[in-house]
Amino acid sequence: MKSPAQVGRACSRVGCRSVATMTLTYIYAESTAVVGPLATYSEPHAYDLCASHGERLKVPHGWNVIKQELTGNEPGPSDDDLMAIADAVREVAKRTEETPTESSEDNSHASIGRRGHLRAVPS
Repeated sequence: MKSPAQVGRACSRVGCRSVATMTLTYIYAESTAVVGPLATYSEPHAYDLCASHGERLKVPHGWNVIKQELTGNEPGPSDDDLMAIADAVREVAKRTEETPTESSEDNSHASIGRRGHLRAVPS
C-alpha cells in the first residue's frame, strides 16, 4: 500500500515523518544554535525540524539558543529591501563590465586553468 505523498521537506530527526516547519543552524564559533523559519533550500549544514522537535530542542550546556517566533504571518521583504538588493546586484554587474579583460598575448600563463583555490599546471 502506498503512503500519501508528503508536501514539503521532512523533519531531519531520525524516524520522524512530520513536515518540517523550521530550520536549525549551529554557529560553533559562538556556541549558538539558531532556530528560524524554514530555509528556502535544504542545506547540508542545517537541520529542518518539525514543530514538535523544534520546541523540545536541547543544546549543550553553556550554549545560547536564538529562536525566532514563528507566527505564520511573517511579512516578506519590503519594497525598500527589494530595491536595495536590486541596486546592489546592478552595482556588482556594472563593476564587472568596467573591469578590463586581460589579453592572452600578455599572459604567458593563459593555458593554466584556475578554478577557485585550485590550479591545474600543465606538465
